[in-house]
Amino acid sequence: MSADPRAVLSRPAPEPDRTVAYGDHPDQIADLRFPAGPGSSRPLVVVVHGGFWRAEYDRRHTGPLAAALAGLGYPVAQLEYRRTGQPGGGWPSTLTDVLTGVTQLPRLAAEAMPGRVSAAAPILVGHSAGGQLALFVAGTAPAGVGGVLALAPVADLAEAYRRDLDDGAVAALLGGGPTDFPDRYAIADPRTLVPIRTRTVVVHGAMDRQVPVDLSRDFVSAARAAGSDITLIDLPECEHFGLIDPESAAWPVVVDVLQSLHDDHSPIDAASPTR
Repeated sequence: MSADPRAVLSRPAPEPDRTVAYGDHPDQIADLRFPAGPGSSRPLVVVVHGGFWRAEYDRRHTGPLAAALAGLGYPVAQLEYRRTGQPGGGWPSTLTDVLTGVTQLPRLAAEAMPGRVSAAAPILVGHSAGGQLALFVAGTAPAGVGGVLALAPVADLAEAYRRDLDDGAVAALLGGGPTDFPDRYAIADPRTLVPIRTRTVVVHGAMDRQVPVDLSRDFVSAARAAGSDITLIDLPECEHFGLIDPESAAWPVVVDVLQSLHDDHSPIDAASPTR
């Protein structure tokens, strides 16, 4: 693995097999990657990228992750959405784009790769801000989500606003703070959406400097107390970007958790560090 954990953000990846549109805006699209090798159909894996919801970060930085998952036999869609700093981005379009995309992509992917995408609800893999968006979709439309793998998610928007993560990223998304727009936080903040009815696994590195791990620890504790089917895997030697890097030491954990979500609620390996 590169000494620079951010190297994965610019690492080349194979071109997607197809790009589909789930809406009319140029950013209402998704890159599809067909599963390698023969095999039966599986639920679609929808990758929701991070980047603190900002326009300068797009789906392409999850190319290595998506290509690796397709190589393991998963049908994958890298979802794009409108982001802050561009026309139409922010409240509410960033959120509604992801919700619409998750709703439409199983059908679009099944049409593009016949026989390889099952009729089951998709599994969402969201990293950082994409983790918040995945949790938002699961909390808002649980019947349309088969499971959530949240990698270092921004799981508490109010607290992220108070800590001024990434220089005002939450304020840019929602227009201000919790006292300015309590209704927006009530809709978008994962902390207000518990219990999460969809099976959820949160993986977070203790060395994360972009999204502090205690946001996930507190969120999972609150969600579990409210009755959510949720697990936290706390990785002591992992930082923020290793979770999306197929060359990192954390990658086998990510793959194992995704497999458990596909295996219809099979238990997480008891040897994995959990909280």
